[in-house]
Amino acid sequence: MHELDTPTFRLAMAQFDQAAEAMELDPNLRERLKLPQRSLIVSVPVRMDDGRVEVYTGYRVQHDSSRGPTKGGIRYHPDVNLGEVAALAMWMTWKCALADLPYGGAKGGVAVDPKQLSRAELQRLTRRYAAEIFPLIGPEKDVPAPDVGTDAQVMAWIMDTYSQQVGYSVPGVVTGKPLSIGGSLGREEATGRGVVYVTIEALRHFKLDIRNSTVVIQGFGNVGAHTARIMQECGARVIAVSDVNGGIHNASGLNIPELLTRCKTHGQSLRDTKLGDWLSNDELLQLDCTVLVPAALSEQITERNAGKLRCRILAEGANGPTTLEADRILQDQGVFIIPDILANSGGVIVSYFEWVQDGQRFFWKAKDIQERLQDILINAFHRTLQFSLSNNTSMRMAALMSGIDKVAQAHLHRGLYP
Repeated sequence: MHELDTPTFRLAMAQFDQAAEAMELDPNLRERLKLPQRSLIVSVPVRMDDGRVEVYTGYRVQHDSSRGPTKGGIRYHPDVNLGEVAALAMWMTWKCALADLPYGGAKGGVAVDPKQLSRAELQRLTRRYAAEIFPLIGPEKDVPAPDVGTDAQVMAWIMDTYSQQVGYSVPGVVTGKPLSIGGSLGREEATGRGVVYVTIEALRHFKLDIRNSTVVIQGFGNVGAHTARIMQECGARVIAVSDVNGGIHNASGLNIPELLTRCKTHGQSLRDTKLGDWLSNDELLQLDCTVLVPAALSEQITERNAGKLRCRILAEGANGPTTLEADRILQDQGVFIIPDILANSGGVIVSYFEWVQDGQRFFWKAKDIQERLQDILINAFHRTLQFSLSNNTSMRMAALMSGIDKVAQAHLHRGLYP
């Protein structure tokens, strides 16, 4: 257990224990669901451009496969460790069950800063990592996807490496691929679009007009940028966004298309765009707004700053952005939290669509994908809300208990082998 003992894993475990206690989960099942089913640590030797060989550490963790193949992203980040990956795999299990997808949770990663690598080094790292985790992955076993520090190109290299090993093309081994090799329309924006769909439902629940709503987004990567764009298209006023260095704020509303052009197309930093007043990430979280979307890394909202938040709705675009202590403070303040396993599940839902399309060799229109995503998420939101209201519990506990219960039922029906 000690090798998993990191703050992120402790948070995932504490959430699980709280939910398991509330639902009086069978003690034997509790023990089975606490720890991952399978954890792999690999050495990833990479020949650098100058001829040196650098050895990185890679991970792949499968938390639970009782409901189907495991599913989860691969992240490249200097702080990746076994505990973090195990926690993210556990959250993926509950997330897939909550959305009613036939998957269990997995996660992978390499402890590396991808920005320090050339494109050639990144490709060699990815292919070697894919070769090392090859025995664990496959369309019927474990299906990786992009995460922090990885993208469609990284998925293409993994798909090619896997296909070379088996001798034929296997597009369904990963999701989040380029369209030319079996990717799905709508996959790149799926997580951000999902955050918007559930946020709109929460606004409707409180009878708040989206056109009079202000939105603050921490993180301007894939999730944050798409959330900002789609929120603005739906009529909300996005007043602040940030990246790792800090953010920009404009009370009248930021020009998101202009910001995207400058940052994503021309590579400018948020600060250099001068489209708003500069502020720190701490100051950004404390802005007065209708909706706050933490879409960066985990544990951003803690006991230290939770009391200073001034939002009505907190929609968790990132995984585990709020600690348990912060949860309690926000609940006392009357902040409505849309938990991560519900708010950011759009990515895995459209990944599921991509996997289905790859298996059928039949691809859907963008409009069909958006409608099916909306349908699944709105259903999941209202099921969770109903559970929360009828059991007098928080949205987070309602989401966790619903997800855990589905996995528990699968285990009870399948039994224990041998």
